[in-house]
Amino acid sequence: MKKRLEALLQTAVSALKADGTIPAELDIAFQVERTRDEKHGDFASNVAMVAGKAAKTNPRQLAEKVIAALPADAAVVKVEIAGPGFINFFIDPSSQYEVIRRIHDQGSAFGLSKAGAGKKVQVEFVSANPTGPLHVGHGRGAAYGAVVAKLLKAVGFDVQREYYVNDAGRQMDILAASVWLRYLEECGEHIHFPSNGYRGDYVRNISADLLRRDGERYRRPGAEVMADLPLDEPQGGDKEIHIDAIVSRAKDMLGAEDYRKVFDAGLNDILDDIRDDLAEFGVHYENWFSERSLTDDASVRTALEKLDAAGWLYVKDGATWFASTRLGDEKDRVVVRDNGQMTYFASDIAYHWNKLERGFDRIINIWGADHHGYIPRVKAAIQALGADADKLEVLLVQFAVLYRGEEKVQMSTRSGEFVTLRQLRNEVGKDACRFFYVMRKSDQHMDFDLKLATSRTNENPVYYVQYAHARVCSVFRQLDEKGLERDVPRGMAHLNLLVEPHEHSLTATLARYPEVLERAGLHHEPHQLVHYLRELAQEFHVYYNAHQFLVEDAALRDARLNLITAVKQVLHNGLDLLDVSAPEAM
Repeated sequence: MKKRLEALLQTAVSALKADGTIPAELDIAFQVERTRDEKHGDFASNVAMVAGKAAKTNPRQLAEKVIAALPADAAVVKVEIAGPGFINFFIDPSSQYEVIRRIHDQGSAFGLSKAGAGKKVQVEFVSANPTGPLHVGHGRGAAYGAVVAKLLKAVGFDVQREYYVNDAGRQMDILAASVWLRYLEECGEHIHFPSNGYRGDYVRNISADLLRRDGERYRRPGAEVMADLPLDEPQGGDKEIHIDAIVSRAKDMLGAEDYRKVFDAGLNDILDDIRDDLAEFGVHYENWFSERSLTDDASVRTALEKLDAAGWLYVKDGATWFASTRLGDEKDRVVVRDNGQMTYFASDIAYHWNKLERGFDRIINIWGADHHGYIPRVKAAIQALGADADKLEVLLVQFAVLYRGEEKVQMSTRSGEFVTLRQLRNEVGKDACRFFYVMRKSDQHMDFDLKLATSRTNENPVYYVQYAHARVCSVFRQLDEKGLERDVPRGMAHLNLLVEPHEHSLTATLARYPEVLERAGLHHEPHQLVHYLRELAQEFHVYYNAHQFLVEDAALRDARLNLITAVKQVLHNGLDLLDVSAPEAM
């Protein structure tokens, strides 16, 4: 109906341009929105106010001319002018029930659109360093990214989901060193485990597996490993210098081939666990992209050479810098350190250039909110490479914080004291995790309430929505138990019997689903869909408690059954986009 009214208004505007009332060259971007108060009709448009301002004409007077130029439509029973020039439309209730027929006809396709016009979009999300299992903080980015991708596909985009595997760099070297030291302990060597190493039990498990697989191939005397190292922090030294020295010692004593085997043992074990964890969480990717591949195929060096040739790099204090301040960044950035090592940022430049070369119309990165300051330098690099920086959109996600009572749970992968995503899922279930993670705007702080997520009450939002779906299913079980027959065409022919206010309200809410879905997809806001599903569930529960569905009047019974079938379908469609189940019994 909204698009129908937009078309009517566009016809009226064209007529007023043709007769000179509105200048022909004006591009009028008006809106049609549902009203909040039924006294003001069902829909309202600001077309006369927008056009009036542009044409320097009184909006109310222009509204009268717009209304006079509107084509006739049987669904529109009345049109009024309100306030400074709003045009309010009153819709024939019987025409609104057309949405019930559409939902029955379209089923799971109801609400889908082609707003994205098939444009290629890449959504990169989670991309957590493979230095440990995913924790509850990562879970929010995983749920958000997965739903954003599904919403984009639902509104017509060609979507590719990607995980950027940070399988190179200092943190991975620290993991490899941690695995090796635990391996040495498994071999019976006495070593001092660094305060800045990775301490989780998963590191011990990897080391034990490595020993079982390769025997004592990587064993070296503990005394030689620890000899003459800079002091660790507990001994009054610097923990960062200490751990870097251990990494260097591991590389020297193992040699390139064996160091890579230890390195890969940690990487592959954790990466396999992340893949499995995300799959069990309902998160899947078309592509897993290796950071290490960018060095192996010289992509990083090629990207830096391209920047250098364009005059964006300079050398200072032995390091190579990218002049990002010339493109709005707060300071210039090092891309090659004075020791010749390339920085993480250098890899990121090459990675984003690789994305652009793959032909995506839009690139969406979903990052933790703590990466906010990283956005300007990446956009600057894209612009310096001669590409359109506006193709990149970065969506920020605040980590969810888990509480046990009043105590905040620590989530440090170094210390090993964290709650994994798998543990959370086992405790509250996948459905609650997925639903709770996207209930609020992604950039808003979130506390995860374990008690609420596991409760079977109306206060639990996922239970409340799922229960609405299950309640509809229970009505049809009662229909079978009573031996009553349902005639869908008869119900469609008698939708005019749905005269109760609850039925009008429920039907109007159903009709809003395509608008909500398109808005949620185009604005990357899954919480809009969540709020809609809660509203639809609430209206159904109120309707369920106020009226009987299996009434004696067969025509009314079938009409009501068609209505609640439409509710069931839309609930199912929305929950499916969230990757939350729609149970038939609870």
